[in-house]
Parts: sequence; structure tokens; C-alpha cells
Amino acid sequence: MIASSHSADKKVHQIAKLTNEVKELRSAFVDGRSKLMQLKKESYMEVVMKEKNISISLNPPTKIRVKSSKED
Repeated sequence: MIASSHSADKKVHQIAKLTNEVKELRSAFVDGRSKLMQLKKESYMEVVMKEKNISISLNPPTKIRVKSSKED
């Protein structure tokens, strides 16, 4: 009876420990995801580019199309 009680207590403590670990990992994931979203913003990229003395192009990019020729 006592051994069973100790075993149950050990499992309860292990579950609590793992639950806390899951919460910490989820928090770290959400924090990392929000930092990534900030880094991907165009406004952030503008600031970084200005620090490197690179300005934004006023002309939009153009598509280059290459026609492939089939050789028989």
C-alpha cells in the first residue's frame, strides 16, 4: 500500500514537471515566432538596409522569361 502511494506520488510529480516543461517550450516557441515575424516585416528590412546605406529601388522588378527550345 505504501509503495503504491509512493509510486503514485512520483508519477504526479513527474507529470507536473513535464507540464511545466511543455509550458516553457511553448512560450519559447511563441516568442521565437513573434521575433521571426518582426524580422520579416518590410519596415524592419528598410531600417536594416538604411544602416548599410542601401536604398529601396523606385522601379518595380520585371519578370525575365526564357523560352526553351526543344532539340530533336
